[in-house]
Amino acid sequence: MSDVGCAGILVADTFCGPMQELPREGQLLAIDDMPVKAGGCAANVAIDLAKQGVSVDVAGCLGNDASARVLLSCFEQQHIGCKHLSRTDKFPTSKTVILLVEGEDRRYIHVFGANQAFTVGQIDRDWLAGLKVFYLGGLFAMPGVKTDELRRLLAFCRSKKVVTVVDVVVPQHFRGLDQLKPLLPHIDWFVPNDDEAQLFTGLTAPPDQLRAFQATGANGVIITRGKDGAIAARGQDTWRCGAYEFPAVDPSGSGDAFTAGVITGILRGWDMPQMLRYG
Repeated sequence: MSDVGCAGILVADTFCGPMQELPREGQLLAIDDMPVKAGGCAANVAIDLAKQGVSVDVAGCLGNDASARVLLSCFEQQHIGCKHLSRTDKFPTSKTVILLVEGEDRRYIHVFGANQAFTVGQIDRDWLAGLKVFYLGGLFAMPGVKTDELRRLLAFCRSKKVVTVVDVVVPQHFRGLDQLKPLLPHIDWFVPNDDEAQLFTGLTAPPDQLRAFQATGANGVIITRGKDGAIAARGQDTWRCGAYEFPAVDPSGSGDAFTAGVITGILRGWDMPQMLRYG
């Protein structure tokens, strides 16, 4: 039995670059490599945990295609349990092409694919009951995950003393707390970034965002802030941390890596300052 279950979006990512600029119309631009790797919140967090020696299973939905085999191969290499993956013939495996241009933010070309077919009903409760931590990544990017069903699943986790960690992928048109509010009291640690928190709350300052989440019944909240680090709150306590400086080549998956650090801290019983530094 694994200690952590990672459920949510699974993507076959193709990385193009880094390049100095995008090719012009009709131009051929040669780059050194164009690797295809496992991506998506659930895959990234599971792989990051496995690299730290944590036993982990992944749950999500794949198509029946070559891209699915890429993800399965990555999971096998990292000894990640795949028994709770489902497959669909209705959609292809989700894919993203990531265009990396030096000095610019990333550009994405995305196929939602099989993530559309993932539902709460595909998550085995007997499996959940044996976990120490359950992570759901990509909430609101999976139309099959319904709020009422997820609320009942999170309440079940709490009844079994399984710690829950939830991250989101928020569409730009998304505004307000209506869909999130019923879930927050049942989530142990909610981990959005500051842009996502602004879409939910309408507020720009992370301390105000924290208070807005807490006012709706949130338990623990950690808001990541890119190069500005992170801010967290639980009850009356608030913590901050900065970010380590290093040359940035591609920030893809950095938020997922942070979350994997937090989950590791939960498993090891660390206090919040140590978890934030490690993340």
